[in-house]
Amino acid sequence: MDEQKRLFLAVVLSIVVLFGYQFFFAPALQPDNQTPEVPSQTQDSSESGSAKVSNFTPPTEPEPAPVARTEQPDFRTITLSTPYYTIAVSEHKAAVTSLTLNDYRETNDDGSPAKQLVPEELADLTGGIFSIDTAQGSIRGLADAVFSCDADSTNLSLNEGEKNITFSWTNPDGITVKKVLTFRADSYLIHCNIIVQNGSGMPVNDAMSICVPGHFNEDVKHRSRFAYEGPIAYIDNKFTTIKPKDLEDKDTYSGTVAWAGYTTRYFLTAVMPDTPEAATLKLTFVNGVVTNRLVTQMPRLDPEKQNQQSFTLYMGPKSYKILSRYDNLLKKSVNFGFFDILAKPLLIAMNFIHDIIPNYGVAIILLTIIIKLLFWPLGTKSYKSMNEMKKVQPLMTQIREKYKDDKQRMNQEIMGLYKTYKVNPASGCLPLLVQMPIFFALYRMLYMAIELRHAPFVGWIRDLSGPERLFHFNFAIPFMEPPYGIPVLTLLMGASFLLQQKMTPTGGDPMQAKMMMLMPLFMTVLFINFPAGLVLYMFINNIISMGQQYYTQKISA
Repeated sequence: MDEQKRLFLAVVLSIVVLFGYQFFFAPALQPDNQTPEVPSQTQDSSESGSAKVSNFTPPTEPEPAPVARTEQPDFRTITLSTPYYTIAVSEHKAAVTSLTLNDYRETNDDGSPAKQLVPEELADLTGGIFSIDTAQGSIRGLADAVFSCDADSTNLSLNEGEKNITFSWTNPDGITVKKVLTFRADSYLIHCNIIVQNGSGMPVNDAMSICVPGHFNEDVKHRSRFAYEGPIAYIDNKFTTIKPKDLEDKDTYSGTVAWAGYTTRYFLTAVMPDTPEAATLKLTFVNGVVTNRLVTQMPRLDPEKQNQQSFTLYMGPKSYKILSRYDNLLKKSVNFGFFDILAKPLLIAMNFIHDIIPNYGVAIILLTIIIKLLFWPLGTKSYKSMNEMKKVQPLMTQIREKYKDDKQRMNQEIMGLYKTYKVNPASGCLPLLVQMPIFFALYRMLYMAIELRHAPFVGWIRDLSGPERLFHFNFAIPFMEPPYGIPVLTLLMGASFLLQQKMTPTGGDPMQAKMMMLMPLFMTVLFINFPAGLVLYMFINNIISMGQQYYTQKISA
């Protein structure tokens, strides 16, 4: 097998890697040897930081301990509407039971409802997002507490400025917990102060736990091969994914945590301390629900003292442009894995173009042109070498015919021919090999970038983040995932591969020529379920490449 054929097979294998590299390149969290449920480090009342201790005056006549009930007392759900979202917070656990985003929809269909970040099933199973408890249960009843909210109405609105809503609860021991949520009209961020007042006669020495659950099912497992979905964190200055299947072996991790939460393909739910601090992540996976708990140490709380811990909550789009506005590390949640170093600049460039021309399809086309211009000298050099290969092809045919019964001598003569005419058979594959990292980075970026979610281009291409289909059929098509239809852009891309292949010399080997002609079919089948944005990139890239190749061959003739 000659060198050109080896390179061709290497290219094909490189493309096949597209299906498997996510399994190997996703950053993994290495568990530490010790697994304390809470950080071993404690703070006394004089320390500063996100946790503060101060004096408070307990009620002169404490309320009597409530009588144990078999059913939960009545509680309200407070709904607040802002320009960005509508949120519902229940007095039960003071947890978020609903959050819909004003600028995003569930599907791309007309009349689709606003995107819901807390599925009803998840709220029923867990009680909601951002519920709190102590790691060792020192505050009795907190895990299932029914708070009292200071809001006069259950339907509130916030169009400018900010609004505080306080949830309060006192347990039978006289310990009062207040959860103060501060909402801003111009931000997805929600500030959360947790105040604990010790009206009991015993000190409290524990850690505060904030829960971020997510619903994980078989469909999520399938999708996460291409875009990770599940619990994540930014711990010890590293973006970290924690696969639910690994929790049987290790469910507790410690380090300096900037934020922790749960991600889907396009949306993020996260909690972060005011500043990164030593903390623990405690995870569970029960009944299809993965719960990521951020556990932070409380200062020792003596009787008649109070402490305060401050956090920031986020529920919203995983948009690099939006998250970059905030003075925190949440933008690190936009991570494209092994190719992040290439994908991030491509995303920034695409968004920059879109700010000028508000059509992401056009932005992808212009981005493709820019990439081709950057690689133009390399492409020209390669096409010149391919043209030289075409000139010696008749001589190669003669050698193959003459030594068809002696493969070793045939290869020696061909290599001598390359040396005599100073032809490099590898140069024809060089542009494709060099573009492979760009291709992988673009694939990951175009698949995960929320900017392309439901972004239309022209005509039947209404969603650049999903496969394009002209018409919808009610029957299955081989190799095609639903929806079923005519992948017009993908077929055009396959045709462009075919034309480009006809322009490329094959070295005179009939078997190799047949193999190379299978490449367009292989690429068409491979891309049939890819995002339309990526198919558009490959199609435009092929058109420009053919133009460059034709021009180079014409002036070199």
